[in-house]
Amino acid sequence: MPSIPHDALIVVGDGRKALFLRNQGDERFPNLVTETVFENANPPSREQGTDRPGRVHEAVRLGRRSAVDATDWHDIGEHRFARTIASSIERMVRSGNGRALILVAPPRTLSALRGAFHPDVRASIILEVNKDLTRSPVWDIEKHLTGAN
Repeated sequence: MPSIPHDALIVVGDGRKALFLRNQGDERFPNLVTETVFENANPPSREQGTDRPGRVHEAVRLGRRSAVDATDWHDIGEHRFARTIASSIERMVRSGNGRALILVAPPRTLSALRGAFHPDVRASIILEVNKDLTRSPVWDIEKHLTGAN
């Protein structure tokens, strides 16, 4: 595992919650401190929409109809939350508070973040960890990032 530089910004998140942590320690002995916590109130799709899926009429003469998939409002909410987090990260990087950036998130969230990042933000990423540690305590996140068992 690469070392975590002093003052590095560590973002641990998923589609519902994001923790912004800062390494107040040094590279050898990191000390992650919580700076900000973002939470997304995103209820399940069944609670967000009640419309039935639409239908498509392929041909008037043939009389064929097919159903359209229902909109996954929960998934849309998670992508919006990822874009919100990405814009917060971009503000921090542009203000000089995120020269070294570490992202910890499940694959779908990492993908959504990557798609929303400006090239300046991508240049400051030193490590991406494909894991959901959002519900883990900070000391456990430190263990995962440093490789300590």
